[in-house]
Amino acid sequence: QVQLAESGGGFVQAGDSLRLSCAASGRTFNRYGYGMAWFRQAPGAEREVVAVISWSGGGTSYADSVKGRFTISRDNTKNTAFLQMNSLKPEDTAVYYCAATFDRSKAWDVRDSREYVYWGQGTQVTVSS
Repeated sequence: QVQLAESGGGFVQAGDSLRLSCAASGRTFNRYGYGMAWFRQAPGAEREVVAVISWSGGGTSYADSVKGRFTISRDNTKNTAFLQMNSLKPEDTAVYYCAATFDRSKAWDVRDSREYVYWGQGTQVTVSS
């Protein structure tokens, strides 16, 4: 079993930055490789993928809406994934979730939320104009 816990959300002004963290725990997390991702869900909207990172960290991908502004990374020595969010916009307002799925090697770019096994509780990000 794997537990994920997000932190770092908050209320910011447009143009500001935030860094989200996702701490993973559980005895199986280091036994198996896990790809990780950040999703977000705004009120009344479906959950959407924001960024994906492979188990090694060598592969990353982004939603078009955040390319050039957000950076996903991970530190496997600390079982933590990060989402650096720069130049935030009001439309980035949402609850942000981190998620983990079993590593799929070259097929690491998993963007379908249904493929993710473990989820955090979410952290609210609000961007004011």
